[in-house]
Amino acid sequence: MSDVPLGLLFGLLALLIVLSAFFSGSETGLMTLNRYRLRHLARAGHPGARRAARLLERPDRLIGVILLGNNFVNILASSVATVIALRLLGEAGVAVAAGLLTLVILIFAEVAPKTLAALYPERLAFPAAFVLEPLLRLLYPLVWATNGIANALLRLLRVDVEAAGEQPLTREELRTVLIEAGGMIPRRHQAMLLSILDLERLSVEDIMVPRGEIVGLDIDEPWEQVVERLTQAEHTRLPVYHGSIERIVGFLHVRNVVRLLAAGELDRERLLAAVREPYFVPEGTPLMTQLLNFQRERRRIALVVDEYGEILGLVTLEDILEEVVGEFTTDPSVRGRGIRREPDGSFLVAGGVPVRDINRALGIELPTDGPRTLNGLILEHMETIPEPGTSMLIAGYPVEIVQTAENSVKLARIQPRRPPRRSRRGEGGDGA
Repeated sequence: MSDVPLGLLFGLLALLIVLSAFFSGSETGLMTLNRYRLRHLARAGHPGARRAARLLERPDRLIGVILLGNNFVNILASSVATVIALRLLGEAGVAVAAGLLTLVILIFAEVAPKTLAALYPERLAFPAAFVLEPLLRLLYPLVWATNGIANALLRLLRVDVEAAGEQPLTREELRTVLIEAGGMIPRRHQAMLLSILDLERLSVEDIMVPRGEIVGLDIDEPWEQVVERLTQAEHTRLPVYHGSIERIVGFLHVRNVVRLLAAGELDRERLLAAVREPYFVPEGTPLMTQLLNFQRERRRIALVVDEYGEILGLVTLEDILEEVVGEFTTDPSVRGRGIRREPDGSFLVAGGVPVRDINRALGIELPTDGPRTLNGLILEHMETIPEPGTSMLIAGYPVEIVQTAENSVKLARIQPRRPPRRSRRGEGGDGA
C-alpha cells in the first residue's frame, strides 16, 4: 500500500470509521426498539418495521452479521491507520496511531452512535434494516458457521438458545405501561383500562349488595302490599321469595308485568308465571369470570352463596360494569344508595354500605383490604360496639357514630376531607 496516496488512505480510514459507527448504532437501535410498537408498525405495513421485525426474529443471526461487519471494518481501519502512521512517523508512529485510533473509534464509532441510537432507535434501526437484511443473506454461510460455534458453546453452558421469544407482560407490568403512557391515553380511558385489569383481583363479594340490603317481593305478603312494592320499585329486576330470601322463587322483570298491572289483571298466579328461575354464583368468583358468565348465561342478576348454600348477597351486571366505567350518575345522594349529603358538606352513611361504594361516591380512600361494609370497618377499628356520638379517625377521615342498633352501626357521619395536620400531640387518639 506504499503507492497509495495518503489522501486516499485518509478517506478510506474515514469511511471505515463511518461504517463502524453504522454497525454500532444499528445494533443498539435494533435492540432497543419497542417490540410492541414495532409489531404494530409492521402490521400497519411500515417497510422498515417489517424488515426490522424479520431481523429480530433471530437475534443471534442479527448480532452475528453486525459483529462480523463491525470487527471487519475496525480491523481494516487499524491496518490503514498503521500504514498511514508508518509513512508519516516511521516505527514510532505505530503506537501513536493505535492510541489515536482507539480514541477516535471510542468516541465517533461507539459512544456517540450508540447514544444517538438509544435516544432515537426507530430513526436509525429502520434505515439500517434495509442494509443489514441483504448483508445477512450475502454473509449467511459465515454467519451460520459463527453462530453454530457460539450456540454450541452456550449449550455446553446449559443455555437454551432457542428460547429467544419475548416474555409476555404480566398484569402488573401492563398496569405500569398504562400508567406511564401519560398523555398518550386520555385519563378517562386510562382509568377504564386499569379497572378492567382489576376485575381479576376483585370478586363478587367486593361489590355485591349484602343480604340485609336486598330489596325484593315477598309473595306471601297480602296482595295489596305486593302491588304497592311493585309500583314503588326502584329496580327493574326484583327477587321473589316466600317469607325470606332463603326461599327464593326467582327473579321478576317488572317490565313483564307492567301491562297486566296497569290493566288490573295481575294476580299471584300470573306474577309467579313471569318469574325466571334464580341464578346462583359462588363467593370468591372473580369479577371478570362473572362478567363472562353473565354473558354466556344471558343473565343480568345473580345471588351470591357461600359453601353451605347460604345467600350472602346479590350482584348485577350493572355493578360489574360500574367497576369499569364508573358510576352512571354524579350526584352522591343518587349514586350512593344509603349515602346522603348534609348541608355542612358531611355525608350520612348507612352502616351496611360497602366501603368501595363510599370511596367511589365521596372520592375518599377508606381501607378496602379488610371489612367490606362501613359497619365492619368501624367495629374493626374500635374493637367494640361504639355509642352514638363517638368520633374517630379512619385513614385520616373523621367518622362520627350517629345511630346504633342490634349490635351494629346503623348510621355514621363522614367528613370527606382530611383535617389539616396537627401537632403530634393532637394526632395521638383516633377514638373519642
